Amino acid sequence: MEKQSVTIYDVAEQAGVSMATVSRVVNGNPNVKAATRKKVMKVIEDLDYRPNAVARGLASKRTTTVGVILPDINNAFFASLSTGINDIALMYHYDILLATAEGEKDRDVSVFQSMLAKQVDGIIYLGNEISLALRQEIERTNTPVVLAGTQLEDTSCASVNIDHEAAVYDAVSYLAERHEKIALITGPLTEYINGHDLLLGYKKALKDHERAYSEAYIFESHYTLKAGEQLAERLHNSGVTAAFVADDLLAVGILNGLQDQGYHLPEDMELISADNTIYTDMVRPKISSIQHPLYDIGAVAMRLLTKMMHNEEIEDKNIILPYSLRFKGTTK
Repeated sequence: MEKQSVTIYDVAEQAGVSMATVSRVVNGNPNVKAATRKKVMKVIEDLDYRPNAVARGLASKRTTTVGVILPDINNAFFASLSTGINDIALMYHYDILLATAEGEKDRDVSVFQSMLAKQVDGIIYLGNEISLALRQEIERTNTPVVLAGTQLEDTSCASVNIDHEAAVYDAVSYLAERHEKIALITGPLTEYINGHDLLLGYKKALKDHERAYSEAYIFESHYTLKAGEQLAERLHNSGVTAAFVADDLLAVGILNGLQDQGYHLPEDMELISADNTIYTDMVRPKISSIQHPLYDIGAVAMRLLTKMMHNEEIEDKNIILPYSLRFKGTTK
């Protein structure tokens, strides 16, 4: 026979108190006598009563659940961000509902709408691209939304990032001290961070160091190992001797592909990647990279979201965190 779940009514009846009293005990309300609280807690333990979070959410109009949407659950960049989100969520007693937006076209919109349908109290969006359709959904909803590690072309939506333009400028400037032909390898330039921040930082660094800009040195790619390996021959044919790569896994693929062609790094080619995830230390030589405060971006994004969900005062809803360059084996 299937075991029936214990209800708040069962606890109240056995403890000899009202359901309101049980509710106050469960929710930590101080307006309960110590003896009564002890008696109710004993019954809760004996019956193994577990409060129904859904029912509590219906009563309070809160589900204490936050939706987190990311493009690739296997990517170390987003995994590190998610760890920071989860730790702060636990601190503020929120559960995380995780979903990926990778796959078919417009999946980001359908996943976002699915989160809203589940009555989450807020959403953190981690992603490389924010489509026009998704932006319209974000602007339409009354549910608080924070972007982490990505951004829109304006500051209308709350976000937590580093200064991507400045970071790329610093990385390319370092390479420009020794190289004339420097590649920018990134995802689709139609994505705002790639086509604006990264490209602008790259162009400014070339200009300030009197290096020529050429579209032949711009490479758009997918952020995968295989894509990087396939890019290696194109890099060889382009004549570049250094590159900034906007994704660590892509950079690993490029490193592997170049070494397969007989390149020695950093002697024949210098590489700097974007995120300094664990991927950069799993290869030899280790890949020089921009150090994002990945955990902090996730943690700060979640804290910002809690402020928005509780209508707390917010001094700045577009937060920029510091970065640094980590020089390893793929640079001189």
